[in-house]
Amino acid sequence: MKVLVIGSGGREHALAWKIAQSASVEQVIGAPGNPGIASLDKGLCVPVDGMDFAGIKALIEEKDIGLTVIGPEAPLAEGLADYLSEGGDLVFGPCRQAAQLEGSKAFAKAFMRRHNIPTADYAVFDSADEAERHVRENGAPIVVKADGLAAGKGVTVAMTEEEAVAAIREAMVGGVFGEAGRRVVLEEYMTGEEASILAFCDGETVVPMASSQDHKPALDDDKGPNTGGMGAYSPAPVVDDEIARRVYDEILLPCVRCMAAEGTPYRGVLYAGIMVTATGPRVVEFNVRFGDPETQVVLPRMTSDIVPVLVACARGGLAEVPVEYGGTPCVAVVMASGGYPGAYEKGKEITGIAAAEREPGVKVFHAGTRLDGGALVTAGGRVLNVTATGATLPEAIARAYGAVDQIKFEKAHCRRDIGRKALRRLGSA
Repeated sequence: MKVLVIGSGGREHALAWKIAQSASVEQVIGAPGNPGIASLDKGLCVPVDGMDFAGIKALIEEKDIGLTVIGPEAPLAEGLADYLSEGGDLVFGPCRQAAQLEGSKAFAKAFMRRHNIPTADYAVFDSADEAERHVRENGAPIVVKADGLAAGKGVTVAMTEEEAVAAIREAMVGGVFGEAGRRVVLEEYMTGEEASILAFCDGETVVPMASSQDHKPALDDDKGPNTGGMGAYSPAPVVDDEIARRVYDEILLPCVRCMAAEGTPYRGVLYAGIMVTATGPRVVEFNVRFGDPETQVVLPRMTSDIVPVLVACARGGLAEVPVEYGGTPCVAVVMASGGYPGAYEKGKEITGIAAAEREPGVKVFHAGTRLDGGALVTAGGRVLNVTATGATLPEAIARAYGAVDQIKFEKAHCRRDIGRKALRRLGSA
C-alpha cells in the first residue's frame, strides 16, 4: 500500500515515520511534506498543498494511493475528507461537519452543553463592546478564545480585566487572527493541571492513546505568549487510572456517541485537551486531528502497527485491531526560531541533527525546515521537535536536552523545563 500524509510539520513527519515502519506500506508520500519525510527510506515528497483539493485528488490517482491521512486541521475544516471519500478514496480524518468541534469554539461549547460533557462555563460574543462588558461584570481571571482556527495561538488566559479586554480588542477589532477572531468565546477560568488525551475513533468505537502533556506558553514556567506548542512528554502522571477512566466515560465516549446520534459519525483522531480539576476532568478544547507536538511523544511509545488502526478508523472495525503502548517515557523539545511566536527570520542553516540522532533513543522530527541547495535551513517558527525515549522520565529528559545542545542554528531557542511538572508530581525533581 502507498500512504499519503497531508501536511508539512513535525506531526506529519512523526506520522510518516511511524507509518513507514509498517510491513504493509510500500511508500509514504508527503504533500507537501518536509525534508524529514523525504529522508525516510520509504519517503517521497510532492509539492501539492493540502488545501488544493483537486491537486490532492490527482496525486492520489497518479500514485495509486491506498490511504490518505490528513494531518492539519484547516483541510479538515474545509471538507477535504468529504471531498476525497465521496470520490471513493479511503481517508483518515473526520468530515467537515464533525470537524467543527475544532473549527468553531462556539460550536464545540454548544455541543458539550447540549450533551452534558464537562467543560468550563462560557459566553459567545460577536461584539467587542458586549464582550468587554461581560469581562467588566464578571471580572478576571478569564479565558479569551478566538472562535475559529488560529494555529494554536488564539487563546489568552487573562489574569486581569485589562489583559482580557486587550485580547478581545486585538482579536475582534485589530483582526490579528483574521476571520477566526471576529467572534470570541469567553470562558470560566479553570484551576488544575492540563493533559492531552487523543483517541482513535471509527464512528462507534473509541480507543484512547497514551496520555501526554503539551506546553503552550513560549517561556519556562508557563510564561510568555501562547504558541502552537513548545514541547511535550508522555505519559502524563496527572492522568492516573481513575482520571483516564473518567475521561473515557464522561468525555470521549459520549462525544463520539452524540456525534453519531446527530448524524455526523466521528472518524479519525479525537483530541481532548483536559483540565484535571479538583472535581475531575473537564474539557479545555477539542481538536479533530493528531496533536502537535503530542504526536511526537505518543507515536514513539506505540508498539503496534499503526496502519491497520488508521484503516479501521476509516472503514470501521476498530474494536478488532490491537492498539498497544510500551512503558518507556518519551519527551519532545521544540527548537524554535528567534522571535517565535512573533516575527522571525527564515533561512538559517541547521547543523548537528545527524550527531544528535546517533545518541540512544533520539529522533529529530522536522517541523519547519527546507533544503536550500545542499543545506538544511529554517523555514518556520517551530523548526525541530527533538524527541527522546528513556528507561525513566529523567533519562528521557536528559537525552532530549543533550540532543538539543548538539543542534545549532542562529537565534534558536527552546524551553528548558519540559517534563518538570511530571517530575514534581512523581517526586523525582
